[in-house]
Parts: sequence; C-alpha cells; structure tokens
Amino acid sequence: MSQPKEHLIIFDTTLRDGEQSPGAAMTRDEKVRIAKALERLRVDIIEAGFPAASNGDFVAVRTIADNVRDSRICGLARARDEDIRRAGEALAGANAARIHTFIATSPVHMRAKLRMEPDTVLEHAVAAVKLARQYCDDVEFSPEDAGRSEEDFLCRVIEAVIKAGARTINIPDTVGYNLPDRFGQLIANLRNRVPNADQAVFSVHCHNDLGLAVANSLSAVQHGARQVECTINGLGERAGNAALEEIVMAVRTRGDAFACDTRIDISQIVSTSKLVSTITGFPVQPNKAIVGANAFAHESGIHQDGVLKHRETYEIMRAEAVGWAANRMTLGKLSGRAAVRARLDTLGIHLEKDALDQIFARFKELADRKAEIFDEDLQALVNEDLQEEQADHYRLGYLRVCSEMGTRPEATVEVWVDGVAEIAKAIGDGPVDAAFKAMEKVVRSGTRLLLYSVNAITTGTDAQGDVTVRLQDDAGRAVNGQGADTDIVVASAKAYLSALNRLRGPSACRHPQL
Repeated sequence: MSQPKEHLIIFDTTLRDGEQSPGAAMTRDEKVRIAKALERLRVDIIEAGFPAASNGDFVAVRTIADNVRDSRICGLARARDEDIRRAGEALAGANAARIHTFIATSPVHMRAKLRMEPDTVLEHAVAAVKLARQYCDDVEFSPEDAGRSEEDFLCRVIEAVIKAGARTINIPDTVGYNLPDRFGQLIANLRNRVPNADQAVFSVHCHNDLGLAVANSLSAVQHGARQVECTINGLGERAGNAALEEIVMAVRTRGDAFACDTRIDISQIVSTSKLVSTITGFPVQPNKAIVGANAFAHESGIHQDGVLKHRETYEIMRAEAVGWAANRMTLGKLSGRAAVRARLDTLGIHLEKDALDQIFARFKELADRKAEIFDEDLQALVNEDLQEEQADHYRLGYLRVCSEMGTRPEATVEVWVDGVAEIAKAIGDGPVDAAFKAMEKVVRSGTRLLLYSVNAITTGTDAQGDVTVRLQDDAGRAVNGQGADTDIVVASAKAYLSALNRLRGPSACRHPQL
C-alpha cells in the first residue's frame, strides 16, 4: 500500500510581493476581490500585505482578515516592534492569522543595509519572533537574502528563532541568485544541521531573476521544504516570483517525483489568473505555462493528429482541469438580470443592487455590440466600473477620430475634469497617438508613457480590446491604467485616463523585499 502524500502548503503573496511589480498597485477593494478568489482556489495562506507600510495597506489587510474565513491571513513585518504590533492589530479579526517577520542575514545586507553585526541581527530576530507570538501562535521567520548567507550563521539564527517560537522557517532566494541543485541542497543541509528543525515547517520564497524561481522551489520541495511562497502568474518585483500555477501543476502532474501534494482546487486556476491580470494590468503572455492562451494549443499537424487519436500523446494535463473550459459560459442580449447576477456570483463577484444595476446597464450596451458575453467580459465591466467609482477626477465624455491612408489622424476629445467638460483636438502619428495628445492638451499632466499594450479579452472580431497604459510622473512614480471596449481607440483613451486617475491617488508604498 502506498504511503499518503504529505501536505505541501501554498503561501500566496500576490497581494504583497506581487504588488511590487511596477504599476501593479491595487486598491483595497481590488485586493479583497483577489483574496476571495484565492480563498476559492483553496490557497492555504494569503499574505495580504505589509500593514506598517501605510494606513491604506493596514486597512486592506484588516478588511481581508475580516472577510476571508477559509484561508489563513498573513501580515508581513520587519523585525521591529512597531511593525509587529501593527501587523497584530490588522490581523485581529482573522479566523486564522500569521505574522511573518524577517531580517537580513547575508554579509552584504548586514554590512551595507542594516549596518549591524551578526550577533545583533540574531538578537533582533529572536526578539521579533517572541513579540509576534504575543499576537498569534503562528509565526513565520525569514532570513532575508538567505540564498547568499553563510550557512553556519543561518543555522544559528534558525535554531534560535525556532526556540523563540517560530513554526515556519522561510528561506528566501531574494535576488534569484541560486541554482536548483545548490538551493535544494541548502534546504537539506539546514534541515539536517539545525537541532530543532523538526519543530518547524521549512518554506521557500524564490525570485525569478535568472528564470529559475519555479525550478529552485521544486528542488527545495524535493529536499524537504513543505511550504512554497508564490504568486498568481508569477507576478512580482523585477522578473517576478515563482508562479503558483506552475508549482501546483508540476507537483500534481509529476506525483511520481514528489512525496507531497497541495489542496488547491485546480479548476479555479485560469479564472484567478485572468482576474489578477485584469486588475493589475499585466497581461499573461500567450506561451505562459498553464494559463497562457497557447498553453493547450496545437499548431503542428503531427501534434494535432496525435491529440485527436489519443490526448496523452502531446498533452500531460487536461485543459478543462485547470479551468479553461469550465468557466466558459456565454450570455447574450436576451439574457436577463438574474442570469447576469448568477454568473457574477459564480465568479465570486457579489454586488449590491445599485452596483448590479450599473453593471447590467453596461452589459446590455455591450451585448448590443457583441454577440456573446464571456466571463472575461463581465470581469472587465466590473473592473472598469470600480475604477470609475474610486477615481473620477478625469472622465471621458466622447471621442471622435478621423483616420485614413495618406493623412495624419486627427482626434477630438471631451474630457470631464472634476465635473467640468473640456474639449481639445490634436493630430498624431496614429489614431491612438492623436487621442492621447488631445487628452494631454486638457489634462497637461506631463507624464511619460512607459507601456502601451493591447490584448483581446476573448476571441472573435467583436472581442473587447483590453488596453493597459503605464504612465510615469515627474517624481518617478509609475502606475497602470486599464480600459476595455470593442473599439480599441476608445479602450486606449479610457486606459490613459484610468492611469491619470491613479496618479492622482495616494502614493503606493513599496513593500520590503524578501
């Protein structure tokens, strides 16, 4: 009889580390929507944010802690008393809470950043864990930049913090420096050398600077790690983090190579991926594993023939299993309010009557222009509506563009600024360029366009275009704006104003890096 699989804990940090992607800052309501999706995904632990970063982050963590019941909610805190107390306060209403505290242990960090001697770092680590235990029994400790730390010192710190009450020891590859064989061996060495290692779960948090985050994480799991810290779509600082969907499906698909498995409901993977992509404005590349549009597509005739005869010839996973077909339900112009509400409920989007009325009105407008309305269309409608509610300093009144071969396009726009309509015209190198220049004549923001991206939300020539615009102001702050419409130029104008509205909001606080 085969032995039962051990539990591999999935620790999702999309809302904390994932938000570090340039322009990916999320509002409180957006974070709650993602947290609820992660709860449906059956994520074990949701790192909801860094409560000490700002009052906005504190409120977001507290709101998630109060509203998510089935996943443990975690708050990040530096090894400082004020950070830990703030995290404890934010998590007070959680059904299950965790405080995640950390301090750097690599020579370069201790010398150049902390300016502390190793013994002092160890003292701060122990004191932080002891204080965190006063707020909750579940305390996680991370030696930041563990991948470049001296192994002997790591062993000293880990033994001390376990003795102080830490029950999860997370080993971060903070700068994505490690290679899979060496990182896996590091985990094995720590588990063998630390006398009280059996009293804690060993975890890993890998960055993707060399494209090895998933490989390093999986190697660590094979060497005894039983928690992986990851994000939806691999979102995160610089090149990102280990992608949750890749970790989960690698362990599930290659059960022969792993003595553990997750509790993730894999049928929710695709819908959660699309929600995070829509909210953050970071499109998923077509060839992305598991959740990319081409992940289960077969162009080669040989491959197509093999799949038709026997799916396993070229597919090691079922597309339906991760949600590619399961979430495909179409609505149309004849669909009523009840059908729309039921579909939104299925997607985890629960709206009050007034908000539902607004979404239903927009749904009807879209249905007049588009034969079929898909889940992705509904998510885009809701996201756009929430953006307008949260920031309406600038609003698009109308847009007219004249474009033909041989002439430079001209755009006329009406932009409402704090309730006052202003009209401007401009000529550009293309219709979108003309529209942006016309809007800039009204808003005079002086921002720099860093990114312009267009993606089709669904298939077909009548598909909504999902446009992401990233703008940077004079202070260097970058934000993403999103817009969706069946007319790409209109979607672009909406995205531009969305970004400007976000720049008018409070500055995004940068979370500490692990």
